[in-house]
Amino acid sequence: MFNRSIVPLILFLISLPAFAVEAGDKAPAFTGQDENGEQVTFPGITKGKPTVMVFWATWCPYCRAFMPYLGEIQKDYGKANINVVLVNHKERGAGDPAAYTRTLDFDNVSVMDGDAIGDAYSIDFIPGLLIIDADGTVAWRRKSTDLPAGKTVSELWDSQVRAELDRLH
Repeated sequence: MFNRSIVPLILFLISLPAFAVEAGDKAPAFTGQDENGEQVTFPGITKGKPTVMVFWATWCPYCRAFMPYLGEIQKDYGKANINVVLVNHKERGAGDPAAYTRTLDFDNVSVMDGDAIGDAYSIDFIPGLLIIDADGTVAWRRKSTDLPAGKTVSELWDSQVRAELDRLH
């Protein structure tokens, strides 16, 4: 027999907003440190430009596979037109995120030890990949995928990021 006394609770729970930061939400502000120990503040670092934000870790094969594509995106759209912000998240202590970001051949702002920032954005899996528009609103957030790490999924994300950046320009 169904207990009618739980109906109000069920209605209340389904009426609650989702906790994840989604497209259309204001991107949470944060302060962190870059690989040199300098303070980084968001949205201050955006300078009114769209931002590709990636939550990543050194152990993540998806992250390593996507970084060259991200570099090409940054080069193609130009430092004057977009920002790339890399937030190290869910690092398990095995890698050196600062050393890794220094090897990247594209302009970016890197934030180290970004677990609290990832939590504020409700990043459950990495890479977390978002595009924040010039006004600080989340324009796009990647969805989960069953594709394996490598070229196919990186090309998918590359095309999705480029489509959203084209829409914003």
